[in-house]
Amino acid sequence: MQVINFQSIVLAVLAAMHLQVASSETVLGAYIYQRHGDRTPKIIGSPSLTALGYEEVFARGSYYNKRYIVSNSSYQIDGIATDLVKLSQLNITAPWDNVIQNSGAGWLQGLYPPAGQAASQTLSNGTSVEPPLNGFQLIPIGTTSSGSGSESAPWLQSVTGCKNAQVSSNNYFSSDSYQALLLSTKSLYQSLLPMVKATFSLSDLSFKNAFSIWDVLNVASIHNSTKEYPALQQLNSSLMNELFGLASIHEYNLAYNASDPVRAIAGAVLAGQVLQGLNNTITSSGRGNKLTIQFGSYATALSYFGLAQLPAANSNFTGIPSYASSMIWELVTNSSLENGFPSTSDIYVRFYFHNGTSAASPDLESYPLFNQPSLLLSWSDFVSSSQAFAITSEAQWCQQCGNSGSICSAADSTASNASVSATPSSAGGISKAVAGVIGAMVTLGVILGVEALIMLVGGISLTRKRATPVENFPAAEKVASPAKQLKDLGS
Repeated sequence: MQVINFQSIVLAVLAAMHLQVASSETVLGAYIYQRHGDRTPKIIGSPSLTALGYEEVFARGSYYNKRYIVSNSSYQIDGIATDLVKLSQLNITAPWDNVIQNSGAGWLQGLYPPAGQAASQTLSNGTSVEPPLNGFQLIPIGTTSSGSGSESAPWLQSVTGCKNAQVSSNNYFSSDSYQALLLSTKSLYQSLLPMVKATFSLSDLSFKNAFSIWDVLNVASIHNSTKEYPALQQLNSSLMNELFGLASIHEYNLAYNASDPVRAIAGAVLAGQVLQGLNNTITSSGRGNKLTIQFGSYATALSYFGLAQLPAANSNFTGIPSYASSMIWELVTNSSLENGFPSTSDIYVRFYFHNGTSAASPDLESYPLFNQPSLLLSWSDFVSSSQAFAITSEAQWCQQCGNSGSICSAADSTASNASVSATPSSAGGISKAVAGVIGAMVTLGVILGVEALIMLVGGISLTRKRATPVENFPAAEKVASPAKQLKDLGS
Protein backbone atom coordinates (compact mmCIF):
# COMPACT_ATOMS: atom_id res chain seq x y z
CA MET A 1 0.00 0.00 0.00
CA GLN A 2 1.28 3.43 -0.93
CA VAL A 3 1.80 5.70 2.04
CA ILE A 4 0.50 9.24 1.52
CA ASN A 5 2.69 11.89 3.07
CA PHE A 6 0.11 14.46 4.07
CA GLN A 7 2.76 16.78 5.47
CA SER A 8 4.46 16.97 2.06
CA ILE A 9 1.12 17.65 0.35
CA VAL A 10 0.31 20.45 2.79
CA LEU A 11 3.74 22.02 2.29
CA ALA A 12 3.38 21.77 -1.47
CA VAL A 13 -0.05 23.41 -1.37
CA LEU A 14 1.22 26.21 0.87
CA ALA A 15 4.18 26.76 -1.43
CA ALA A 16 1.88 26.94 -4.45
CA MET A 17 -0.37 29.40 -2.63
CA HIS A 18 2.62 31.56 -1.73
CA LEU A 19 3.83 31.48 -5.33
CA GLN A 20 0.39 32.50 -6.59
CA VAL A 21 0.17 35.41 -4.13
CA ALA A 22 3.74 36.50 -4.89
CA SER A 23 3.06 36.55 -8.62
CA SER A 24 -0.30 38.34 -8.35
CA GLU A 25 -0.63 41.86 -9.67
CA THR A 26 -0.68 44.92 -7.44
CA VAL A 27 -2.31 48.14 -8.60
CA LEU A 28 0.00 51.05 -7.77
CA GLY A 29 -2.20 53.83 -9.14
CA ALA A 30 -4.73 54.73 -11.80
CA TYR A 31 -5.89 57.57 -14.04
CA ILE A 32 -9.60 57.75 -14.94
CA TYR A 33 -11.17 59.91 -17.64
CA GLN A 34 -14.90 59.91 -16.91
CA ARG A 35 -17.73 61.15 -19.12
CA HIS A 36 -20.76 62.84 -17.56
CA GLY A 37 -24.16 61.21 -17.17
CA ASP A 38 -27.46 61.64 -18.98
CA ARG A 39 -28.41 65.28 -19.60
CA THR A 40 -31.01 67.40 -21.33
CA PRO A 41 -30.21 68.18 -24.99
CA LYS A 42 -27.44 70.66 -25.66
CA ILE A 43 -29.14 72.43 -28.52
CA ILE A 44 -32.15 73.52 -26.47
CA GLY A 45 -29.81 75.60 -24.33
CA SER A 46 -29.21 75.51 -20.58
CA PRO A 47 -28.77 71.72 -20.39
CA SER A 48 -28.65 70.04 -16.99
CA LEU A 49 -27.80 66.68 -15.48
CA THR A 50 -30.95 64.57 -15.17
CA ALA A 51 -31.95 62.32 -12.29
CA LEU A 52 -31.04 59.40 -14.55
CA GLY A 53 -27.62 60.94 -15.21
CA TYR A 54 -27.06 61.39 -11.48
CA GLU A 55 -27.89 57.73 -10.93
CA GLU A 56 -25.52 56.68 -13.75
CA VAL A 57 -22.46 58.51 -12.46
CA PHE A 58 -23.14 57.50 -8.85
CA ALA A 59 -23.24 53.86 -9.98
CA ARG A 60 -19.91 54.26 -11.79
CA GLY A 61 -18.30 55.90 -8.77
CA SER A 62 -19.61 53.06 -6.59
CA TYR A 63 -18.07 50.56 -9.00
CA TYR A 64 -14.65 52.18 -8.64
CA ASN A 65 -15.06 52.17 -4.87
CA LYS A 66 -15.44 48.40 -5.02
CA ARG A 67 -12.55 48.05 -7.47
CA TYR A 68 -9.93 50.46 -6.11
CA ILE A 69 -10.89 51.51 -2.58
CA VAL A 70 -12.35 48.70 -0.45
CA SER A 71 -9.82 46.56 1.37
CA ASN A 72 -11.14 43.20 0.16
CA SER A 73 -10.75 44.01 -3.54
CA SER A 74 -7.98 42.27 -5.48
CA TYR A 75 -7.63 45.53 -7.46
CA GLN A 76 -7.34 47.83 -4.45
CA ILE A 77 -4.77 50.56 -5.08
CA ASP A 78 -1.84 49.88 -2.79
CA GLY A 79 -1.94 52.04 0.32
CA ILE A 80 -5.07 54.00 -0.58
CA ALA A 81 -7.39 55.15 2.21
CA THR A 82 -10.46 52.95 2.56
CA ASP A 83 -13.32 54.28 4.72
CA LEU A 84 -12.20 57.90 5.12
CA VAL A 85 -10.87 59.75 2.10
CA LYS A 86 -7.31 61.09 2.21
CA LEU A 87 -7.39 64.04 -0.15
CA SER A 88 -3.63 64.06 -0.74
CA GLN A 89 -4.02 60.70 -2.53
CA LEU A 90 -6.51 62.07 -5.08
CA ASN A 91 -6.20 64.55 -7.94
CA ILE A 92 -9.61 65.52 -9.35
CA THR A 93 -10.36 68.04 -12.09
CA ALA A 94 -13.34 69.10 -14.19
CA PRO A 95 -14.18 72.10 -16.38
CA TRP A 96 -16.43 74.74 -14.91
CA ASP A 97 -19.57 73.31 -16.44
CA ASN A 98 -22.85 72.48 -14.72
CA VAL A 99 -23.38 69.04 -16.23
CA ILE A 100 -19.77 67.88 -15.79
CA GLN A 101 -19.27 69.42 -12.33
CA ASN A 102 -22.49 67.87 -11.04
CA SER A 103 -21.54 64.56 -12.61
CA GLY A 104 -18.21 64.71 -10.83
CA ALA A 105 -19.88 65.42 -7.48
CA GLY A 106 -22.29 62.50 -7.93
CA TRP A 107 -19.50 60.17 -9.04
CA LEU A 108 -17.38 61.03 -5.99
CA GLN A 109 -20.30 60.26 -3.68
CA GLY A 110 -20.07 56.72 -5.00
CA LEU A 111 -16.27 56.56 -4.79
CA TYR A 112 -16.22 57.52 -1.10
CA PRO A 113 -19.75 57.06 0.34
CA PRO A 114 -20.83 58.49 3.73
CA ALA A 115 -18.57 57.10 6.43
CA GLY A 116 -21.14 56.96 9.24
CA GLN A 117 -19.66 56.64 12.74
CA ALA A 118 -16.14 56.39 11.30
CA ALA A 119 -16.34 60.10 10.47
CA SER A 120 -17.27 61.23 14.00
CA GLN A 121 -14.73 63.13 16.10
CA THR A 122 -14.24 63.56 19.83
CA LEU A 123 -13.26 67.03 21.02
CA SER A 124 -10.86 67.83 23.87
CA ASN A 125 -13.80 68.36 26.23
CA GLY A 126 -15.08 64.88 25.48
CA THR A 127 -17.92 66.00 23.19
CA SER A 128 -18.53 63.71 20.24
CA VAL A 129 -19.31 65.50 16.97
CA GLU A 130 -21.35 63.62 14.41
CA PRO A 131 -20.93 65.05 10.89
CA PRO A 132 -24.11 65.76 8.91
CA LEU A 133 -25.64 63.47 6.32
CA ASN A 134 -24.34 60.32 8.03
CA GLY A 135 -20.72 61.30 7.58
CA PHE A 136 -21.00 62.63 4.02
CA GLN A 137 -17.44 63.08 2.73
CA LEU A 138 -16.52 66.41 1.18
CA ILE A 139 -14.21 65.95 -1.81
CA PRO A 140 -13.27 69.11 -3.74
CA ILE A 141 -12.98 69.16 -7.53
CA GLY A 142 -10.32 71.33 -9.12
CA THR A 143 -12.14 73.57 -11.58
CA THR A 144 -11.15 75.35 -14.74
CA SER A 145 -13.09 77.80 -16.88
CA SER A 146 -13.14 75.11 -19.54
CA GLY A 147 -11.29 71.89 -19.99
CA SER A 148 -10.79 68.63 -21.78
CA GLY A 149 -14.20 67.68 -23.04
CA SER A 150 -15.96 70.77 -21.74
CA GLU A 151 -19.64 70.86 -22.56
CA SER A 152 -19.81 74.63 -22.14
CA ALA A 153 -18.81 75.71 -25.66
CA PRO A 154 -20.78 75.39 -28.89
CA TRP A 155 -17.66 74.49 -30.86
CA LEU A 156 -15.18 72.74 -28.63
CA GLN A 157 -12.22 73.12 -30.97
CA SER A 158 -12.50 76.86 -30.42
CA VAL A 159 -12.06 76.20 -26.68
CA THR A 160 -8.65 74.69 -27.35
CA GLY A 161 -7.39 78.01 -28.63
CA CYS A 162 -5.24 75.99 -31.04
CA LYS A 163 -5.29 77.78 -34.40
CA ASN A 164 -3.92 74.91 -36.47
CA ALA A 165 -6.43 72.49 -34.92
CA GLN A 166 -9.29 74.80 -35.85
CA VAL A 167 -8.09 74.94 -39.45
CA SER A 168 -7.68 71.17 -39.53
CA SER A 169 -11.21 70.52 -38.26
CA ASN A 170 -12.67 72.99 -40.74
CA ASN A 171 -10.90 71.11 -43.52
CA TYR A 172 -13.19 68.15 -42.91
CA PHE A 173 -16.12 70.11 -44.34
CA SER A 174 -14.38 70.41 -47.68
CA SER A 175 -13.42 66.74 -47.85
CA ASP A 176 -14.88 64.36 -50.43
CA SER A 177 -16.14 62.00 -47.71
CA TYR A 178 -18.07 64.77 -45.97
CA GLN A 179 -19.58 66.10 -49.19
CA ALA A 180 -20.66 62.60 -50.23
CA LEU A 181 -22.48 62.00 -46.94
CA LEU A 182 -24.01 65.47 -47.00
CA LEU A 183 -25.60 64.63 -50.34
CA SER A 184 -26.54 60.99 -49.76
CA THR A 185 -28.23 61.60 -46.38
CA LYS A 186 -30.22 64.73 -47.30
CA SER A 187 -33.57 62.97 -47.64
CA LEU A 188 -33.02 61.00 -44.41
CA TYR A 189 -32.44 64.12 -42.34
CA GLN A 190 -35.26 66.10 -43.89
CA SER A 191 -37.67 63.25 -43.13
CA LEU A 192 -37.07 63.94 -39.43
CA LEU A 193 -38.77 67.34 -39.54
CA PRO A 194 -42.06 66.25 -37.85
CA MET A 195 -40.09 65.08 -34.79
CA VAL A 196 -37.80 68.10 -34.43
CA LYS A 197 -39.66 70.99 -36.05
CA ALA A 198 -39.71 72.99 -32.81
CA THR A 199 -35.90 72.86 -32.72
CA PHE A 200 -34.70 72.72 -36.34
CA SER A 201 -35.88 74.31 -39.56
CA LEU A 202 -35.91 72.22 -42.72
CA SER A 203 -32.73 73.90 -43.96
CA ASP A 204 -30.95 72.89 -40.74
CA LEU A 205 -31.67 69.19 -41.24
CA SER A 206 -28.56 67.77 -42.86
CA PHE A 207 -25.42 65.81 -42.10
CA LYS A 208 -23.78 69.13 -41.20
CA ASN A 209 -25.67 68.98 -37.91
CA ALA A 210 -25.47 65.21 -37.46
CA PHE A 211 -24.53 65.32 -33.78
CA SER A 212 -27.09 67.93 -32.69
CA ILE A 213 -29.92 66.14 -34.50
CA TRP A 214 -29.01 62.76 -33.05
CA ASP A 215 -28.53 64.26 -29.58
CA VAL A 216 -32.01 65.81 -29.53
CA LEU A 217 -33.62 62.56 -30.66
CA ASN A 218 -31.52 60.48 -28.31
CA VAL A 219 -32.76 62.54 -25.36
CA ALA A 220 -36.30 62.22 -26.70
CA SER A 221 -36.00 58.44 -26.95
CA ILE A 222 -34.98 58.32 -23.28
CA HIS A 223 -37.35 60.85 -21.75
CA ASN A 224 -40.35 61.44 -24.05
CA SER A 225 -43.42 59.24 -24.46
CA THR A 226 -44.99 58.63 -27.85
CA LYS A 227 -48.39 59.17 -26.22
CA GLU A 228 -47.50 62.77 -25.48
CA TYR A 229 -45.46 63.21 -28.67
CA PRO A 230 -47.05 61.04 -31.41
CA ALA A 231 -44.46 62.04 -34.03
CA LEU A 232 -41.87 60.05 -32.09
CA GLN A 233 -43.57 56.79 -33.06
CA GLN A 234 -41.34 56.60 -36.14
CA LEU A 235 -38.25 56.85 -33.91
CA ASN A 236 -37.40 53.14 -33.91
CA SER A 237 -34.11 51.52 -32.96
CA SER A 238 -33.07 51.05 -36.59
CA LEU A 239 -33.41 54.76 -37.30
CA MET A 240 -31.61 55.71 -34.09
CA ASN A 241 -28.74 53.36 -34.90
CA GLU A 242 -28.40 54.92 -38.35
CA LEU A 243 -28.40 58.45 -36.93
CA PHE A 244 -25.92 57.44 -34.25
CA GLY A 245 -23.59 55.98 -36.87
CA LEU A 246 -23.70 59.18 -38.90
CA ALA A 247 -23.18 61.37 -35.83
CA SER A 248 -20.17 59.23 -34.88
CA ILE A 249 -18.63 59.57 -38.35
CA HIS A 250 -19.14 63.33 -38.12
CA GLU A 251 -17.61 63.71 -34.66
CA TYR A 252 -14.74 61.25 -35.10
CA ASN A 253 -13.60 63.03 -38.24
CA LEU A 254 -13.70 66.36 -36.43
CA ALA A 255 -11.75 64.82 -33.55
CA TYR A 256 -9.02 62.95 -35.40
CA ASN A 257 -7.29 62.72 -38.75
CA ALA A 258 -4.38 60.34 -39.25
CA SER A 259 -2.66 62.57 -41.81
CA ASP A 260 -3.11 65.74 -39.72
CA PRO A 261 -2.48 64.88 -36.04
CA VAL A 262 -2.94 68.45 -34.78
CA ARG A 263 -6.69 67.94 -35.22
CA ALA A 264 -6.52 65.67 -32.16
CA ILE A 265 -4.90 68.31 -29.98
CA ALA A 266 -7.29 67.58 -27.08
CA GLY A 267 -6.35 63.90 -27.07
CA ALA A 268 -2.66 64.81 -27.23
CA VAL A 269 -3.01 67.01 -24.17
CA LEU A 270 -4.92 64.26 -22.35
CA ALA A 271 -2.09 61.85 -23.16
CA GLY A 272 0.37 64.27 -21.57
CA GLN A 273 -1.82 64.62 -18.49
CA VAL A 274 -2.05 60.84 -18.12
CA LEU A 275 1.73 60.57 -18.35
CA GLN A 276 2.13 63.21 -15.67
CA GLY A 277 -0.49 61.68 -13.37
CA LEU A 278 1.01 58.19 -13.48
CA ASN A 279 4.54 59.59 -13.32
CA ASN A 280 3.64 61.42 -10.09
CA THR A 281 2.75 58.09 -8.52
CA ILE A 282 6.09 56.64 -9.56
CA THR A 283 8.33 59.56 -8.60
CA SER A 284 6.70 59.75 -5.17
CA SER A 285 7.20 55.99 -4.73
CA GLY A 286 3.46 55.67 -4.25
CA ARG A 287 3.38 58.06 -1.29
CA GLY A 288 1.71 60.91 -3.19
CA ASN A 289 -1.08 60.94 -5.74
CA LYS A 290 -2.54 57.46 -6.22
CA LEU A 291 -5.74 58.12 -8.16
CA THR A 292 -6.37 60.86 -10.72
CA ILE A 293 -9.88 61.48 -12.00
CA GLN A 294 -10.63 63.86 -14.84
CA PHE A 295 -14.25 64.52 -15.75
CA GLY A 296 -15.17 65.54 -19.28
CA SER A 297 -17.21 64.68 -22.36
CA TYR A 298 -16.84 62.49 -25.43
CA ALA A 299 -14.84 64.67 -27.83
CA THR A 300 -11.49 64.40 -26.06
CA ALA A 301 -11.99 60.65 -25.76
CA LEU A 302 -12.48 60.35 -29.54
CA SER A 303 -9.23 62.27 -30.11
CA TYR A 304 -7.33 59.94 -27.82
CA PHE A 305 -8.90 56.85 -29.41
CA GLY A 306 -7.48 57.85 -32.79
CA LEU A 307 -4.04 58.82 -31.50
CA ALA A 308 -3.67 55.61 -29.47
CA GLN A 309 -4.79 53.50 -32.50
CA LEU A 310 -7.64 51.96 -30.52
CA PRO A 311 -9.86 51.49 -33.62
CA ALA A 312 -7.33 48.85 -34.67
CA ALA A 313 -8.35 46.89 -31.57
CA ASN A 314 -12.09 47.48 -32.01
CA SER A 315 -13.90 49.49 -34.67
CA ASN A 316 -16.37 50.72 -32.04
CA PHE A 317 -13.70 53.17 -30.91
CA THR A 318 -14.75 55.40 -33.81
CA GLY A 319 -18.18 55.81 -32.17
CA ILE A 320 -19.37 58.38 -29.65
CA PRO A 321 -18.89 56.97 -26.12
CA SER A 322 -22.11 56.61 -24.16
CA TYR A 323 -23.01 58.60 -21.08
CA ALA A 324 -20.96 57.67 -18.00
CA SER A 325 -18.20 56.03 -20.08
CA SER A 326 -14.72 55.67 -18.61
CA MET A 327 -11.17 55.38 -19.88
CA ILE A 328 -8.77 53.91 -17.33
CA TRP A 329 -4.98 53.58 -17.28
CA GLU A 330 -3.82 51.29 -14.48
CA LEU A 331 -0.27 51.28 -13.14
CA VAL A 332 0.50 47.72 -12.03
CA THR A 333 3.36 45.49 -10.93
CA ASN A 334 3.97 41.79 -10.32
CA SER A 335 6.82 42.50 -7.93
CA SER A 336 6.53 42.08 -4.20
CA LEU A 337 6.31 45.37 -2.31
CA GLU A 338 7.98 43.92 0.79
CA ASN A 339 11.25 45.59 -0.18
CA GLY A 340 9.69 48.91 -1.10
CA PHE A 341 8.30 50.50 -4.24
CA PRO A 342 9.26 48.58 -7.41
CA SER A 343 11.71 49.86 -9.99
CA THR A 344 10.34 51.18 -13.26
CA SER A 345 11.47 48.02 -15.04
CA ASP A 346 8.87 46.14 -12.97
CA ILE A 347 6.00 48.57 -13.59
CA TYR A 348 3.41 48.18 -16.36
CA VAL A 349 0.37 49.99 -17.74
CA ARG A 350 -2.93 48.40 -18.75
CA PHE A 351 -5.70 50.33 -20.52
CA TYR A 352 -9.40 49.72 -19.92
CA PHE A 353 -12.57 51.17 -21.39
CA HIS A 354 -16.13 50.94 -20.18
CA ASN A 355 -18.77 52.20 -22.61
CA GLY A 356 -21.06 53.65 -20.01
CA THR A 357 -24.75 53.00 -20.24
CA SER A 358 -24.47 50.88 -23.39
CA ALA A 359 -22.27 48.27 -21.70
CA ALA A 360 -23.90 44.98 -20.76
CA SER A 361 -21.71 44.67 -17.66
CA PRO A 362 -20.34 47.19 -15.17
CA ASP A 363 -16.93 45.53 -15.40
CA LEU A 364 -14.07 47.00 -17.39
CA GLU A 365 -12.69 45.57 -20.62
CA SER A 366 -9.02 45.83 -21.51
CA TYR A 367 -7.79 46.81 -24.97
CA PRO A 368 -4.28 47.04 -26.43
CA LEU A 369 -2.90 50.54 -26.90
CA PHE A 370 -0.83 51.73 -29.88
CA ASN A 371 -1.72 48.66 -31.98
CA GLN A 372 0.49 46.51 -29.75
CA PRO A 373 -0.09 42.74 -29.43
CA SER A 374 -0.09 42.81 -25.62
CA LEU A 375 -2.65 44.26 -23.23
CA LEU A 376 0.16 44.96 -20.78
CA LEU A 377 2.80 47.56 -21.68
CA SER A 378 6.00 48.16 -19.78
CA TRP A 379 6.22 51.64 -18.30
CA SER A 380 9.05 52.58 -20.65
CA ASP A 381 7.12 51.35 -23.71
CA PHE A 382 4.00 53.21 -22.59
CA VAL A 383 5.97 56.41 -22.12
CA SER A 384 7.79 56.19 -25.46
CA SER A 385 4.62 55.29 -27.39
CA SER A 386 2.63 58.08 -25.73
CA GLN A 387 5.46 60.52 -26.29
CA ALA A 388 5.02 60.06 -30.06
CA PHE A 389 1.94 62.31 -29.86
CA ALA A 390 1.51 63.58 -26.29
CA ILE A 391 1.79 67.30 -25.59
CA THR A 392 4.28 67.54 -22.76
CA SER A 393 5.30 71.21 -22.65
CA GLU A 394 4.02 74.71 -23.29
CA ALA A 395 6.52 75.24 -26.08
CA GLN A 396 5.46 72.02 -27.82
CA TRP A 397 1.80 73.03 -27.70
CA CYS A 398 2.55 76.50 -29.07
CA GLN A 399 4.69 75.09 -31.86
CA GLN A 400 2.09 72.55 -32.98
CA CYS A 401 -0.78 75.03 -32.78
CA GLY A 402 1.05 77.86 -34.51
CA ASN A 403 0.00 80.21 -31.73
CA SER A 404 1.72 83.34 -30.54
CA GLY A 405 0.91 85.89 -27.87
CA SER A 406 1.63 86.19 -24.16
CA ILE A 407 1.27 82.54 -23.20
CA CYS A 408 3.34 81.19 -26.06
CA SER A 409 5.93 83.97 -25.80
CA ALA A 410 6.39 83.06 -22.14
CA ALA A 411 6.58 79.37 -23.09
CA ASP A 412 9.37 80.05 -25.59
CA SER A 413 11.32 81.92 -22.94
CA THR A 414 10.81 79.19 -20.36
CA ALA A 415 11.73 76.45 -22.81
CA SER A 416 15.06 78.07 -23.62
CA ASN A 417 16.06 78.07 -19.94
CA ALA A 418 14.32 74.93 -18.68
CA SER A 419 16.23 71.82 -17.76
CA VAL A 420 14.70 68.37 -18.01
CA SER A 421 14.56 66.95 -14.53
CA ALA A 422 12.59 64.10 -13.03
CA THR A 423 15.23 62.60 -10.79
CA PRO A 424 13.78 59.80 -8.70
CA SER A 425 13.20 60.54 -5.04
CA SER A 426 14.25 56.97 -4.25
CA ALA A 427 15.45 53.83 -5.96
CA GLY A 428 11.84 53.12 -6.79
CA GLY A 429 11.38 56.35 -8.73
CA ILE A 430 11.46 56.87 -12.45
CA SER A 431 14.76 56.10 -14.14
CA LYS A 432 16.77 58.95 -15.68
CA ALA A 433 16.38 57.46 -19.14
CA VAL A 434 12.61 57.43 -18.89
CA ALA A 435 12.57 60.72 -16.99
CA GLY A 436 14.08 62.43 -19.99
CA VAL A 437 10.99 61.52 -22.00
CA ILE A 438 8.56 63.33 -19.75
CA GLY A 439 10.85 65.60 -17.78
CA ALA A 440 9.36 68.66 -19.41
CA MET A 441 6.06 67.99 -17.69
CA VAL A 442 7.70 67.73 -14.31
CA THR A 443 9.87 70.80 -14.88
CA LEU A 444 7.10 72.99 -16.26
CA GLY A 445 4.46 71.77 -13.82
CA VAL A 446 2.10 70.53 -16.52
CA ILE A 447 0.98 71.69 -19.92
CA LEU A 448 0.69 75.49 -19.94
CA GLY A 449 1.06 75.53 -16.17
CA VAL A 450 -1.63 72.93 -15.43
CA GLU A 451 -4.79 75.02 -15.71
CA ALA A 452 -3.64 77.39 -18.45
CA LEU A 453 -3.65 74.70 -21.12
CA ILE A 454 -6.59 72.85 -19.62
CA MET A 455 -8.47 76.09 -20.01
CA LEU A 456 -7.40 76.19 -23.63
CA VAL A 457 -7.96 72.56 -24.44
CA GLY A 458 -11.46 71.22 -24.72
CA GLY A 459 -13.16 68.63 -26.84
CA ILE A 460 -13.34 68.71 -30.60
CA SER A 461 -15.24 70.53 -33.28
CA LEU A 462 -15.27 73.75 -35.28
CA THR A 463 -15.18 77.44 -34.58
CA ARG A 464 -18.53 78.87 -33.63
CA LYS A 465 -20.22 80.61 -36.55
CA ARG A 466 -23.45 81.88 -35.05
CA ALA A 467 -25.67 81.14 -32.11
CA THR A 468 -28.36 79.14 -33.87
CA PRO A 469 -29.66 75.56 -33.57
CA VAL A 470 -27.64 74.47 -36.61
CA GLU A 471 -24.42 74.32 -34.60
CA ASN A 472 -23.15 70.90 -33.68
CA PHE A 473 -22.09 71.82 -30.15
CA PRO A 474 -24.80 74.03 -28.70
CA ALA A 475 -24.57 76.43 -25.83
CA ALA A 476 -23.37 76.07 -22.25
CA GLU A 477 -24.83 73.36 -20.07
CA LYS A 478 -26.81 75.20 -17.38
CA VAL A 479 -29.74 74.10 -15.27
CA ALA A 480 -32.85 73.74 -17.40
CA SER A 481 -36.43 72.78 -16.72
CA PRO A 482 -37.07 69.19 -17.88
CA ALA A 483 -40.65 70.15 -18.68
CA LYS A 484 -39.47 72.90 -21.01
CA GLN A 485 -36.93 70.56 -22.54
CA LEU A 486 -39.62 68.05 -23.42
CA LYS A 487 -41.99 70.69 -24.75
CA ASP A 488 -39.40 72.16 -27.10
CA LEU A 489 -38.73 68.88 -28.88
CA GLY A 490 -41.75 69.26 -31.11
CA SER A 491 -44.78 67.07 -31.59
